Formats: sequence, structure tokens, C-alpha cells
Amino acid sequence: MSRTIQSAIRIIATLLAWTLLIGSVRVADAQQNAADSVAKSETESIPDEAARRADAEKTFKKNVSQFVNKYCVDCHGTRPEAGINLRSALNTPGAASSALHWKKSVANVKVHDMPPHDAAPLPSDAERQQFIQWIGKLKYLAPRDPGTFVIRRLNKVEYGNTLHDLYGVDTSIASSLPDEVVGEGYLNSISPLQSERFLEIANKVVGQVIAPEGKAPTAVQQRLFGTLPAEGTELRQTARNIARSLARDAYRRPPTESELDVLVEIFDLGQEHDLSEIDSLGLMWKAVLVSPQFLFITPAASVDSKESIVPLDDYQLASRLSYLLWSAPPDAELSALADKGQLHNPEVLRKQAERLLMHPRSRALFDGFGAQWLGIGQLEQQTFDPEVFPQMTPALSQSMVDEARLLFQNIVQENHTIFRFVDSDYTFLNASLAKLYGLNQAIEGQQMRRVKLANPNRGGIIGMPATLASTSFPNRTSPVRRGVWVLEQVLGERVPPPPPNVPELDDLKQENLDGLTLRQQTELHQSEPTCANCHKVLDPIGFGLENFDAIGRWRATYDNGLAIDATGQLPAGERFATPAELKRLLANRKADIARNLTEKLMAYALGRQLEGYDEIVVDKLMLKMAEDDYRMRTMITEVITCYLFTHRKVKG
Repeated sequence: MSRTIQSAIRIIATLLAWTLLIGSVRVADAQQNAADSVAKSETESIPDEAARRADAEKTFKKNVSQFVNKYCVDCHGTRPEAGINLRSALNTPGAASSALHWKKSVANVKVHDMPPHDAAPLPSDAERQQFIQWIGKLKYLAPRDPGTFVIRRLNKVEYGNTLHDLYGVDTSIASSLPDEVVGEGYLNSISPLQSERFLEIANKVVGQVIAPEGKAPTAVQQRLFGTLPAEGTELRQTARNIARSLARDAYRRPPTESELDVLVEIFDLGQEHDLSEIDSLGLMWKAVLVSPQFLFITPAASVDSKESIVPLDDYQLASRLSYLLWSAPPDAELSALADKGQLHNPEVLRKQAERLLMHPRSRALFDGFGAQWLGIGQLEQQTFDPEVFPQMTPALSQSMVDEARLLFQNIVQENHTIFRFVDSDYTFLNASLAKLYGLNQAIEGQQMRRVKLANPNRGGIIGMPATLASTSFPNRTSPVRRGVWVLEQVLGERVPPPPPNVPELDDLKQENLDGLTLRQQTELHQSEPTCANCHKVLDPIGFGLENFDAIGRWRATYDNGLAIDATGQLPAGERFATPAELKRLLANRKADIARNLTEKLMAYALGRQLEGYDEIVVDKLMLKMAEDDYRMRTMITEVITCYLFTHRKVKG
């Protein structure tokens, strides 16, 4: 391809981006009616919220501001330490920008990390508990809206799946793209490297689909381009019709006329450079494949509405649903419903969510969300010391992840209660994993199968090798990492980051460690005042899992023969001596477990952190979920049909 043509494709991507940004199409009557209807129904609960808001305003003025001014603003005021600006939060207590500062403050106050031990005055334990409760009310000061609207880029997996679904190419065609940064949400930008890669991949896709000149067209080429008419005015109209079809599939919505104008100009450019009709269409197709409308999940049109908050258009709602559950574009049934404008109906949307969840492709929900929630997404790339753990092969790592995936899918497919993640009495094993579990029953081969567990220490994510290995170091366990994992990933607690310049256990002088158990070594950190408060919360939970080694095998002693002390306690004081007892205590924290999983899924689905009014929506979801014993599919469908998922802010 000539440099002129390649430059033209880059220009066309920019032009298409501008048509996306400046195109103005009045919102359809059906969508406007839906917005008005929703606005009316949403106001029905305002009296309750108004009362809570008044209480929150009173609590803030009378209690929160006094506590913060007395104990916090000297360090977290004009020049805030550790990124916590409470002076700003005092000025705008209900703003989205303040929510994270309040959450960080609660986390530090809860573990007595803040105010620092040498500060004066210091709050009493009762004052700390009151502060935590007061901050919980500030969500009612947040404005009523669905939060920041994220127009996000397809990630690497979604991009490969989309090319496969639309054009039949292998998903590995996307392997040259850089890996995504895992986090709570998505990147919404394209780097220069990614831009070059997208163009290279577009060239490969077109090269695989379009047959060389003189050869019979491929089946996909025939489907995309059909039979071309003779040269003349008909040819340009045919090119426009083909552009319309290509763009409808690639943009996951009908293209605007201005978008089609730009694409046809690219076809004309090819003709001007003496390309054949087929190659000119291929050039136009490449422009589609590098356009923002393909690479990003974009709205169908800008909205001209009296309302500041409107429902998502049906096409974006279809894409948001399919990429959440399948990591793929909407299928024919979902697209047809979008064309008919029926996805605004909550029951239709709920049924579609159920349909997608019951399909094998819904394994993508684990690969995208479940693995991230459990913190095992990088296990297959994690390195273990081969001298200490020669069993930890790539195949065993894959089996560990497969076990977690199958349990997740089973809980979804059979619609079990969310708490089955903690207290399940079954799992999925092959021969390698069965050996790791120490099972005597005959399990042969590498095929995963459901296995009933008799050992109460096993079952669920607490005693699962994937999570135990992911929270370990290459040569040993880490009670600290495991404690943090239980608090953050299971209970939804926010754990303050460690202070700077604190050495790892392995960096401490060896003579100080001789003859000490790992528990005793870890407790050395508690001799440092800046570490003690957090470690008193984290370490006891991690100690409770010390009977599992770094790859999840059961043990009673360390390699040096020293006995393992697995006693511990949760922050509220409940004590345990075995993983089974820890699981039982965690299972009693139903509200915390359910809310944590719901909030994490909501943040993943929206592509952003939760803040302000989001928490009020989650409160309502929790009430609905409780009516159905917090079942997994109920939780997922409630997230998908809720206000935050189905609406966006267009003004203000």
C-alpha cells in the first residue's frame, strides 16, 4: 500500500472522528418518551432521599466537619499529604472528586493509622466509629445522576472477538496489540503504537478476506461486497450501500449520512489512484476498521433533549450488554431488538441478559471480570521458584485458573447464591489439581470434572489454589498479601497502602530471622509504629491461611519443621483457628460479601470507579437481591437493568 493511501486512511479516521463529535441528530421520540417516563418514575423515591439528604447535611455540619477540622486538616488541608485533600472535601462534601478522599480517610481512621500515633489530640475509639458512620451518610449529598459517562475503547480480547465474529478471521490476529492494563475500568485512549498496530491488523484482515485479482472471491468477500455493477453512477451508489452495510456491522449501529459521505470519499480516492473497484472497496473497509466508531463503543447520535439525563440509545445498550457478558459485539437477536427500539423495556433487557448468561460465550464474564475480581488474571505469567515448587508448571497454572472459571460459571449457570463462592462443598479438578488437593480418590487425566469435597477447609475461593498462589511470593506464602486479599476482594474493605521505605521480610537481616516461624517474622513489622496498626488487622487473617503453602497444598509444619500457628481473628474480633472456621465467619458477613461483589461488578460494567449517588443505587439493588437470597444471576441482571447501566448524563 502506498504512503499516500496509508496517509489517507489516517486522515479518514480523523474525519470519521469529527463526524462522531459534531454530528447532531435529534433523539428519537421513543427515546425522549422513555427519558420522560423514567424521570417521572425516578422522582417517586425522592421524598425518602430528600429526608436522608437533610440528615446528611446536618450530620456533615455538626459532626464530620468538626472531626476533620479537629484531627485532620493540619496535614490534609492546603498541602495535603498522601493525596488526601480534606479541605477540598469539606468545601464540596457530596462531589464525586471528594468521594475517594472520604473513603481513604475512613480506611485510615478505621485501622488507627490516622491520625498518626504521635499526633495530639487523638480521637477516642468511640469517635473513630462515629466518624466511619457519619461518612457513610455523605453519599446522600451527591447529585442525582448516573455518573461520568465512559465512551470506551474495545480491549484486546474484545477487538479480536469482534474481528472474528464479523469477518471470520482468527482472534490471534490481534496478538500484536500491547496487553491492557488491568484495573477498575477501561482505557479510553489510543497510543501511537496502538494506532500503528490497528492499521497493520486492518491490512491483514482485508488481505485475508479479499481474494487476489483474478481469483474467485472468498465467501466473506462475497457476503460483504456482493456483485458489483458495471462502471458508472451505479458503482458509486453501490459503494455507498456497501459502506452502509460495513458500517452498520462495525459501528454496531446505523451510520449517519455524514459518516457515509466520508467513507465514499475514500472509495473515490482509491479510484483516483487507479485501484480496482474491489481494492477501492477494500480501502474503504480499512477506513472503517481504523475509525473511532469501530474501535470505541460510541452512542448512535448526539442527543438534543430537554433532559440532562437520558436513557442510552438501544444500540449502545446492546453493545454495553454484549461486551460485558460475551466480550463480543451484539448477535443477530440483540441487534434486531435494538433496531426495533425494544431494549428500553426492562423485561426485554432482563431476558436478553439471561439469554446471554446461559450461553457458553458467557465464560467471557469470568475472563474479564471474575479473574480480575479474584486477582488471578496474571497467575499464568506468575513465576515460582522451580527448586521449591517444581510442580508449578504452566499446565498446572492453567488448571488452577480453569478451576476458578468453572466454579464461577457454575454459580452463574445454576443461579446459586453469591455466598457459594465462600462456602461451596464442591469444586472442579483434574488429576494434577487432585494431587495438589491431596485427594485419595482416583481422578485420571487432565479433563476437569466436578468433585464433591469432604474437607471443610477446602471449597470456595478461600481454599482455592488459584487465589492462594496468586497471593504468594515465588518461594513462600505471604500472610500480608492474603490478609489484604480477604479484606479487599471478599469483604470489600479498603486497606491503606503501606508507608514508604518499609523493607520486605526477605530484605531484613538474615540473622534476625533464624529460628523464627513466618508468623514471627511477619510480626517483626509490627514493631514499627507506622506499620503496626495495619498489620494487626491484616496479618491475623493471613495467618489463618498458613496451612496452605504457596501453591495451595495443605501442610501442618513449615519446611524447617516448625509448627504452623493458624489462629487469627477478623477486625471485629471473631476468632478462628482453621480455614474452615474462617470461611464460616466470612459466610456470616453476607451483606458485606454481596455488596462488595455487586459494587465490583458495577464498576467493571460502567468502566469507572463508583462514587456518590452510585452507592444509593447499589443500596436499592441490595434490597432487591435480598428478596431472592442474593442469587448470582439476579445480581448480574439487577446491575444490567439499573439506572446507572441504562442511562447517561448529556448536560451538566
